[in-house]
Amino acid sequence: MRAGIKAILGTADDIELVAEAGDGREAVRIALERRVDVAVLDIRMPRLDGLAAARELRTVAPSVRVVMLTTFGEDDNIVRALSDGAAGFLLKDSAPEELLRAVRAVHSGEAYLSPMVTSRVVGMVAQVGQPRRQAAMRQVEGLTEREVEVLSLLGLGMSNADVGQRLHMSEATVKTYVSRLLAKLGLTNRVQAALLARDAGLAN
Repeated sequence: MRAGIKAILGTADDIELVAEAGDGREAVRIALERRVDVAVLDIRMPRLDGLAAARELRTVAPSVRVVMLTTFGEDDNIVRALSDGAAGFLLKDSAPEELLRAVRAVHSGEAYLSPMVTSRVVGMVAQVGQPRRQAAMRQVEGLTEREVEVLSLLGLGMSNADVGQRLHMSEATVKTYVSRLLAKLGLTNRVQAALLARDAGLAN
């Protein structure tokens, strides 16, 4: 698996492979020692699994963006990985081009969920219970009207450019709104913001 990922990343002129790790503990150590922008983690890594590694990276190296790889059907892990700060999520059998798109997207500050993962997440959110829906609605109560508009569009999976076009704002202004939203809501990344928007019923 590692060799395959290395080969795929090696085909891109705009992506530099800084290092590779044999387990989650080593991945965290490398992220602390080297200048790492994006970490591609397998959910099922030895010593420290991908979920725990992502959670630790969020604390000790918050600038590192995580792309998580998993196998089909691990719905619980999808939610846990997104909650632990993963900005990208795709299946291990995804096409090579999709891995490159995911790395580029999270590096630029965007989120990336493969179409299959997105459909699973949407299905899970559609089954959100009333207590969770009410908690999400309370969490967004203090947002301004414009912030709610931006959050709603994030919930639809729009990029900063798409949000800017819809709301007639520059992409830089959208980035400012997204950063403000994350800080205001106590969230780590835009994927968590998108899930909150769906939980609160803002992205239906």
